[in-house]
Amino acid sequence: MSEPTTSAPTLGTERTRTPDALLGALERLLAIDATSVRGALDQASQGFAEALEADKVDVFLHEPASASLVALGTSATPMGRRQHELGLNRLPLANGGREVEVYHTGEPYATGRADRDPGVVAGFRDALGVRSIIDVPLDVAGERRGVLQAASARPDFFDEQGRHFLEAVARWVGMVAHRAELVERAAAEAAERGRQVAAEELVTVLAHDLKNYLVPIRGRLKLLQRRARREERARDLQDLDALARAVDRFRQVIADLLDAGRLAQGLFAVSPQPLDLAALARETAAALDSGATPIQVRAPEEVVVCADSDRVRQALENLLTNAIKHSSPGAPVEVAMAVETRADGSWAVLTVADRRPGIPAAVRPRLFERFGRGPGSTGLGLGLYLAARIAAAHGGALTADEDSGAGACFRLALPADGPPGQG
Repeated sequence: MSEPTTSAPTLGTERTRTPDALLGALERLLAIDATSVRGALDQASQGFAEALEADKVDVFLHEPASASLVALGTSATPMGRRQHELGLNRLPLANGGREVEVYHTGEPYATGRADRDPGVVAGFRDALGVRSIIDVPLDVAGERRGVLQAASARPDFFDEQGRHFLEAVARWVGMVAHRAELVERAAAEAAERGRQVAAEELVTVLAHDLKNYLVPIRGRLKLLQRRARREERARDLQDLDALARAVDRFRQVIADLLDAGRLAQGLFAVSPQPLDLAALARETAAALDSGATPIQVRAPEEVVVCADSDRVRQALENLLTNAIKHSSPGAPVEVAMAVETRADGSWAVLTVADRRPGIPAAVRPRLFERFGRGPGSTGLGLGLYLAARIAAAHGGALTADEDSGAGACFRLALPADGPPGQG
């Protein structure tokens, strides 16, 4: 694939300082403060452009989103700046070219007469006037990620020593790129954690304030309900009852927000007591069944577990609310319960299934994460998170069955004997 270089000057003759310059470039490479990938690769490109006396040096990395090789590092030379002005810093893989070949095959390429090679990118050859090119593959963390290129406007400029040097340099550049990516990733994760902590603190403070404001509203609403009932104002009572349900839903949202904050602080606890899970499922389903989306319950007469009734009710309400929200219009939500005997004991398993187009694949990995929301979701993304944490607090688990295309099915499993350590 490589075209032999002819009439190349020897780096060790008239340019006797070049070996020292190359060593100096390597030393500067090791000293690069890799706080960002682009900054680190720009510094590396500039150092090697000076050491090789090249008109430009580029570090091209593959960008999967655009299926292109993108020059994330370019020497601050006139040719390097001109390349970016012309948009030649992005090389679509579909357009081919020697750089793309090197990226795909892993075989270096060198020429001293790029003007005679139709495989050279036309923009390099004609617009930039490149005549000598060395392209070597670039690996980052053991994976082919791009191409390191040195270019000159002079024909037959690079010799074998320059090519071998660039091949060795590529390994070091890969290490610098990897280190910079790790630093960038760590900084982004730290910033995200900081934003999340700040958001959680703000949400918790707002939830506390909203809860305080809601108390007098609920009190005044109950007073109006009693008055309407006493004066037999049926239409007003109907409207007030609807308003009371909306306020109760709002109160539940606030409770969910506060519980999420307690979970983050490690203050979330359960108080297990004997509980008829089957009866709780029927009661919760009846309370949430508005008729528009019927809830069908299939359960034994009685299934007794040791659990916190308020917390389990909260988990079930969140599962049913989620199912009602996403179920196809008119399609029922199905609740089923069974006791399963496994190698690790007896389990009460409650399933909630709905009829929906399916859970998007992109949502599945963060289905039970805090504030995890899918496309078009109108909630806060706390319902499934809290339900999963409530299950875990009881020594159980909440899982989602693999999507069969017929809807979503969530399985809430609680140990029949109660949480570990509870008698």
